[in-house]
Amino acid sequence: MDRGLARPRQRGAGLDEAAAQLVAALPGPAPGRDARLPRDRTDRSPLLLLHRFRGALDHWDPAFLEVLANRRRVIVFDSAGVGYSDGKPADTVRGMADVAVSFLDALGLQKVDLLGWSMGGFVALDPALEHPERVRRLVVASSGAGGVPDNPGPDPRVPDHAMREHNDDEDFLFLFHPETETGRTAGLASLRRINRRLSGSGQDASAPAREAQMQAITQWSSGINSTWNRLTDLTMPALFANGAHDVMEHAYQTYAIARSVPDSKTIIYGDAGHAFLFQHPDDFGAEVLRFID
Repeated sequence: MDRGLARPRQRGAGLDEAAAQLVAALPGPAPGRDARLPRDRTDRSPLLLLHRFRGALDHWDPAFLEVLANRRRVIVFDSAGVGYSDGKPADTVRGMADVAVSFLDALGLQKVDLLGWSMGGFVALDPALEHPERVRRLVVASSGAGGVPDNPGPDPRVPDHAMREHNDDEDFLFLFHPETETGRTAGLASLRRINRRLSGSGQDASAPAREAQMQAITQWSSGINSTWNRLTDLTMPALFANGAHDVMEHAYQTYAIARSVPDSKTIIYGDAGHAFLFQHPDDFGAEVLRFID
């Protein structure tokens, strides 16, 4: 897979001194060189991916990206103050969404398909409601709308693993995969694929970025400035998905969101958890492509 790199310093609302940097545009060419892509990719809306808590560009599983990039131009990026990007990290979901929209403006992209995983799902819901003309299709994975009634909530052990200064395999296996032999095997395989990139970059969210993100998550989860009461206003087709054993964002939220969005499809993986998209990269990648095509 060709991997194009670009780090433009752009000024824009919501990005402090610099826009979030485009660090990888898959399947390869950086902005302005899309003529190198096959026409069936360049003529379609790009797919923008929004990441999880503490997630930086190199934390995406390359197996999942490869499936998507076979048919679409896929854009992954680091938000302001995270990973390769400078600037001040946003401490609200709306602030993170503003960064993403300004990033699209900097690239000259008027309309995209959005895929948000975990915290990225929170972020994806905001522009889908605030800027529906910019979002063609919406995919929300292992996430919630904030303040969902009767939500069972996360496993009480989650903070001990999620908030450690440095996460190891056991942290990620607990947070992202079910405590089964199959889940553990698939989880370790995913982590080794991700490590092929991380071994060179060593990416992680800084302490200020983690603190800002946790503040945003806490507000959102309590229903402050969340989208739970506005889901019926979504105008674009939506795909909601999760793993049945998600210890962070309980799968009940996916069911509850789907009931509020008639023009939607829901997928639950019975043998997976929070990182079901990395446990089943081929299957879910194909589901995403069918949905956005």
